[in-house]
Parts: sequence; C-alpha cells; structure tokens
Amino acid sequence: MTVNLEQLKAFVEVAQVGNFTRAAERLHLAQPSLSRQITTLEQDLGAELFHRARSGSTLTVAGESLLPLARRMLADADSVRRELDELAGLRRGRVRLGATPTLCVSLVAEVFAAFHAAHPGIELHLSENGSRRLLEELGAGELDLALVTTSRGDAADRFIVAPLLVEELVLISAAGAPPVTDRDTLPLAAVAGLPQIVFSATYDLRATTDAAFDNAGITPNVVVEGAEMDAVLRFVERGLGVAIVPAMVLVERPGLRSVRLREPTLTRTISIARPADIAPTSAVRVLQRTIARTAADLAAAASATMRLADVDPGAARSSSR
Repeated sequence: MTVNLEQLKAFVEVAQVGNFTRAAERLHLAQPSLSRQITTLEQDLGAELFHRARSGSTLTVAGESLLPLARRMLADADSVRRELDELAGLRRGRVRLGATPTLCVSLVAEVFAAFHAAHPGIELHLSENGSRRLLEELGAGELDLALVTTSRGDAADRFIVAPLLVEELVLISAAGAPPVTDRDTLPLAAVAGLPQIVFSATYDLRATTDAAFDNAGITPNVVVEGAEMDAVLRFVERGLGVAIVPAMVLVERPGLRSVRLREPTLTRTISIARPADIAPTSAVRVLQRTIARTAADLAAAASATMRLADVDPGAARSSSR
C-alpha cells in the first residue's frame, strides 16, 4: 500500500468542504484529477471514504477514522519541512548587522569570528555607523539587526529593542608611561586637565563624554579631536594623551592601562534592535544568540581585567596578553 501526501491533502480538503468541485478549486486541481487521487487512495486502503451524492460528499466510518490520522500526518510533514528549511537557512544566506564603531573593534569582531566558524555558508554584512543612522537603516529594511547605544523616541513602535549589558567607561593611558594616578579611581575634574584624544562628533560615545563635562561645568584639554576608535587606541598607546573608552576594548590590549572614573561614574547601555514587523530568519536568530553570549563573555573578561588593575596594574597587563 502506498499513500502519498497529495492524496491525503485531497482527502482532507474534500472532508472539510464536503464537495469535490469546491475542493478541487481550492487545491487548484482539475476535478477529474482530484477524483482519481481519492479513488486511488480508497483502492489502496480497501475502503470507501466518502458517501457520494448530488448534494455533496460525507465521510464514511472509514473516512471518519482516517481524517484525524491524515491531519496529523500532514502536520508532521509540514513540521519536517520547516525543520529542513531551518537547517538550509543556516547553510546559506546572509545576515546584515549594523554596529557602532566602538563595538566593531571589540564585540562585533568576536561575534563574527564565532558565527563564521559555526556557519561558514552565511554571508555577513556590516554597517558601521552611529546609533541614529543605524536605526534609520534598520527602519528602511537595510539591516536585520543593529547594535546601538542610544535609541530614538519612535524606536519602541518600530523596533524590538533588547538591552544586552550596561558597560562602564574608563580612562585609558599608555602602559609604558607613568600612571595618571596612584589611586583606583579618578574624578572627572582631574581628567579634564589631562591631554585628551577625543572621538569624532558622529560617535555616540563622544556625545556621552561631552555631556558629562558640560554637566560638571568643566572643559577638557583636547590635543587630538575627530579620531576613529582604532586611531584613538593607537594614539593613546603611543603616549599622545588619554581617552575615555568602553571597558570592553581593554581585553587583549597590553599596551593600555586603565583607571575607573568617579564623580560621576560613566556607563552606556548596549542594546540589540530588530524590526518589529518582520519575523527573523533562523540565521538572524542564531546571530542574535551569538551576540548575547559573546557580549556576556566580553563583559566578564573586561570586569576581570579591571579587578586585576585595581590590585596590580602589571598583572592586568600580563593577563591580557
């Protein structure tokens, strides 16, 4: 006995509408073709499934017994098909991620390395911009996910935004230069007098630090302005000045030392956003889980580095090698 899914679909459709002609129309089949499928199924099963009459078709006892089984078999087939589609979705395709520049040199680099190792067939596309621009790209359908540190007022209506972590901002200086302080923390007023490397005005981080100095009524001593993240880190390593950066960038950077800020303590919230009206693909969901896991790991590593720095700056530098 051979029963195929097309026969079961035809059977269930006739059972639902009670009419061969309407069932054929709904299945986009010619009525003779549908009738042959039902007849073949009845022959294979050795039992009539319908009482046929001019007024319509009703199920026989055998048909009533078969109907729940047929529905279950079709549902199982759909489930298998979805599972196969999910697997195929992780073998090929693409994911478009947007991230702020400060996250690209730390979190995104680790995320992409881990994701590509597990799913090498997925193309990864990156847009590196400020949070405002990233949300615009997300809203325009140009991105699947965005890592942002600020959000617009309409974000709640258009996007699903989930906080990942709250990250501390710290003051960095060259590891080969004398420490800027012999204490564990440094007040912002004391930072203002040090030669500073500051980011481009397009950086969310620049807006955060500018606001902190403005609120304190102090003006920082800027020696280099408008740099990108890679340049800021390199300039600090070369001893040109100090900079306020996210703690995560300290991981595996032995050329830098750090000190915590106080009065006030500065932090930023990193969130992941996606469109509210578009269901994510399997690849997007896996990338989102990879981001969350990697963010937690990096945050723990950054905290460990900062704890070591509190106890022994030399130990902190050697642990990051």
